[in-house]
Amino acid sequence: MDSNTKDIAEYNLTVKAEDILFSYETNSGKDVVAVDHASFTVKKGEYVAILGRNGSGKSTLAKMINILEFPDSGKLSVFDLEADKDENFWPIRSHCGMVFQNPDNQIVGTTVEEDVAFGPENLSVPLPELALRVEKALGYVGLLEKADKQPSSLSGGQKQKLAIAGVLAMQPQLLILDESTSMLDPKARDEFLQLVARMRNDKGITVIHITHDMHEAYLADRVIILEKGNIRLNGTPSEVFSQVDRIRELGLELPKWAELLCEVARLCGVETEQSDFLSEETAKKKIREILKDKHPDPKLRTIKEPREVSDQVILRVTGLSHSYDKKEKKAISDIAFDVKKGEIVTVIGHSGSGKTTLISHLNGILRPLEGKVEVWSEEEKKYISTEKNNEIKKIRSHVGLLFQYPEYQLFEETVEKDIKFGPSKMGYDDKTCDRLMRESLPLVGLSEDILKRSPFELSGGQKRRVAFAGILAMNPDVLILDEPAAGLDPAGQKEIFGYIETLRDQGKSIVLVSHDMDEAARIADRVLVLKKGEQVFFGSPEKLFSQETNSYAMRLDKPCLVQTMSELKKEYPYINDTVFDVAEAAQSLVFGDMEEVDAQ
Repeated sequence: MDSNTKDIAEYNLTVKAEDILFSYETNSGKDVVAVDHASFTVKKGEYVAILGRNGSGKSTLAKMINILEFPDSGKLSVFDLEADKDENFWPIRSHCGMVFQNPDNQIVGTTVEEDVAFGPENLSVPLPELALRVEKALGYVGLLEKADKQPSSLSGGQKQKLAIAGVLAMQPQLLILDESTSMLDPKARDEFLQLVARMRNDKGITVIHITHDMHEAYLADRVIILEKGNIRLNGTPSEVFSQVDRIRELGLELPKWAELLCEVARLCGVETEQSDFLSEETAKKKIREILKDKHPDPKLRTIKEPREVSDQVILRVTGLSHSYDKKEKKAISDIAFDVKKGEIVTVIGHSGSGKTTLISHLNGILRPLEGKVEVWSEEEKKYISTEKNNEIKKIRSHVGLLFQYPEYQLFEETVEKDIKFGPSKMGYDDKTCDRLMRESLPLVGLSEDILKRSPFELSGGQKRRVAFAGILAMNPDVLILDEPAAGLDPAGQKEIFGYIETLRDQGKSIVLVSHDMDEAARIADRVLVLKKGEQVFFGSPEKLFSQETNSYAMRLDKPCLVQTMSELKKEYPYINDTVFDVAEAAQSLVFGDMEEVDAQ
């Protein structure tokens, strides 16, 4: 046991914050308060979820706990050590492990084992023990056989496991997860969370988990909700999420099963209690009680009209294959689908399934090894192809691509210049560029006040909107959106998906890559499923998720709402369990048996 371990071996509270304040100065010289007189504690071995909208101060709070930032005022202690004393920096930092949203930002080694060794090396761990720690950490996360591989060869889920292995090798007492699951597919996310739970159970590690996922928050012992740097709610998950109106006021949402309970209760005029929100099982129990003696208001019954989609094909892909290395298996093989005018096609699949490779072909970033990508040109009244070099510029004027990480797409000095860049390269004059820029702003919820600001001082959500506006300013017919809502708070996600639906209604064709099964199913007209580079399904979301064996074979998680409805269907066979909207699901539960009577 090293001296640092002895320094913190006996402590009562992992974190104690008393009235801490932190502010920072923007490029324009304005002071912004990030954490505003916050007070809270985290007990040894506790699992605490921290929620809040983008810009609420969550990440700043995490950085202060890890002594990457210092409070302007107030008292902060970590492991019972005062955070503002120089002699405590090393003991605190050496026993705090932090895993960020984007694992690429914390990978430093040229091989997997070298990356895991980096942290303990900096703790001066002796070489024999270092080798043992690296081996144990890689074995623990299931990456031992990848030890000599380059980190760049790993999938997103594997990279996040690598990041946690690097932290684990340092033997921390506190693990801080800063949106660590937001870029992972459902399978990788579940594996990651199971790994964190195992670390906590095996090693007694304290966990602070910053997340926007309400289902993840229910895994915690306690939930803290921040708003503008202030702690607004602090309690057990059921204590916090039973305050439905307050949660919504704070720009957050409930887990799908809790939303369903609230909507069923509303339709039937029934009040809910805190005990109904203890778990999904207690919520379903309450739903059953309501349905047993329901007296819904018939005026609240609604019928959703099916949406019409044009028959005009705007984008078509036939026999598309690609390989990055002739010696390796094809990254994608024989992909074939089309996208119609005013249609949303969502692309889903686990990490490494070929989603990014596929969408990189759709505007000519990558060229097909085999097959074709063709886009309809209304001006020329014909399809143009990415095969032809002289048509690539035309293709890119018709197909806009928004990357997964918007910060990689921003580079100009001001937001105004960044949004205008695309139209200017398409040959538009300054007046037209200015018009296109200003027309794009309201489509993504931005005001003109932001135009003179640097894109690099914006929040993650604002950066995503600016990058989106830059694509829309080029007025493409087809939008390729790679995880457009990842990392956004629930209100931000709802806004982004609302903008996407508005663009669809305006006739834009959209290809949407998403790991969020609930939103991917709800918003899609059709779904394309990839598995290990091969196309295994293309059709309606209703058909996809109604095929139990098919979904199981593809190892896809059903949307949370579909899972809940499928369980309830065993008792209420009249309901439609392939609905992807909470309001529709509640209507089916409350009025579904009446629809059967109507049909008779």
